[in-house]
Amino acid sequence: PSGRKGADEPGRKEEYLLVDGYNIIFAWEDLHDLAEVNIDSARDRLMDVCSNYQGFAGCTLILVFDAYKVKGNTGSVQKYHNIYVVYTKEAETADQYIEKVTHEMSRKNHRVRVATSDGLEQIIIMGAGAIRVSARELLEEIRAAEAEMRDWLT
Repeated sequence: PSGRKGADEPGRKEEYLLVDGYNIIFAWEDLHDLAEVNIDSARDRLMDVCSNYQGFAGCTLILVFDAYKVKGNTGSVQKYHNIYVVYTKEAETADQYIEKVTHEMSRKNHRVRVATSDGLEQIIIMGAGAIRVSARELLEEIRAAEAEMRDWLT
């Protein structure tokens, strides 16, 4: 696929896609509707969608969820199939985590894209050297990837 990038290809930077989980859930209509019924189901659905997309895109995908209001939470990083799912620590928002990782990865000369519909966050991450992807653009990329995968299978 044309959108694939691999860190093992000569001259290619490793690509990271950081996704602001709750921001995307509430920006995509189908996930927003599901979240109104059950937020856990919406979160699980987004994890599945991201996992499928990662298999197509070939980047390191990090899905970040706010857990900053959970008292005593130390934060966690879990592997879910082929993606990383991060729950932030107490007093750390997804935005803060994404900004920190964006700075670290950009310093290492990696290609970093951040998916969020938060306008202020988009400006901050662009200043850190990342490429912004709106919630709508990510949904379009995922739909295009799904269509290409369906075509490939038929």
